[in-house]
Amino acid sequence: MSQRHLTTTSPSGDTTFRDVATAHAPFRTGRLILWIVILIIAVDFAWIVAHNENFGWPVVIAYFFNPTVIAGLYVSLGLTVVAMVLGTILGLGLAIARMSKDRLATSFASLFIWFFRGTPLLVQLIFWYNLSTLFPQLSLAIPFGPTLASWDTNSVITPMTAAIVGLALNEAAYMAEIIRGGLLSVDRGQTETAEAFGMTRARALWRIIIPQAMRSIVPPTGNQLISMIKATSLVSVIAMADLLYSVQSIYNRTFEIIPMLLVAVIWYLLITSILNVGQSYIEAYYGRSDRRTGAAEKPALAGTAAVQEATH
Repeated sequence: MSQRHLTTTSPSGDTTFRDVATAHAPFRTGRLILWIVILIIAVDFAWIVAHNENFGWPVVIAYFFNPTVIAGLYVSLGLTVVAMVLGTILGLGLAIARMSKDRLATSFASLFIWFFRGTPLLVQLIFWYNLSTLFPQLSLAIPFGPTLASWDTNSVITPMTAAIVGLALNEAAYMAEIIRGGLLSVDRGQTETAEAFGMTRARALWRIIIPQAMRSIVPPTGNQLISMIKATSLVSVIAMADLLYSVQSIYNRTFEIIPMLLVAVIWYLLITSILNVGQSYIEAYYGRSDRRTGAAEKPALAGTAAVQEATH
């Protein structure tokens, strides 16, 4: 009998042969109609938006590459990179501190995360910008002793400083929980195996635990990076010349509010779209690594192999 034929038996006992070589999924008429309806609505909406003169598309095109807008875009990107780097470094330290057996370190990390995750970022930025109201002078002194150095707070806490400090500290609180979740996803036996091979706890963390935890850390970190791009728009309230502040300064002169806001929206969408593509590639890379090493199916064996490789 050919393998391309399927043998079936009818209720009456007759045997029939059905050729399934050309079998295909049934045509789904309902889904096709739904797609057509959605496509028509989307095209109609795009047509209405494109031909609505109130959007001011000529103004959007004219100011899209305006030097002021581009300068604000560079500021937003720079703030994102600096805040994410500082927030990730601080977050790693906080995550390790919260997972440590030292009660003082755990309490400090928990208090830090509780405060900066529990208060709005906008309030934090305004607080740092107005720090001089509480402390007119910033001093370096020995506790209950003499002052070694002193600076005027307004000269230290500029809009740039307040923006970096506010964004970085807020991001550190969220990254601490993301990193802690990634570290907890690694089997506890990995640390015991590393110690059995004579590795110190710090080296095991750096060489064994963190690399394996990256599979769980990377996806939410990508989401945080995209959120950070959008969060930089909040620094406009402290007179920081970011992308949003730049378009605001233009429409305050031209009164073209909607077109200039559209310029900012399109730039934000372009940047976040690029980051989304990059995040998908990174996630696919770590997914291929899981399939190649078999870490998802055999975490203990993969961890032991990693320890052996790190000790050589």
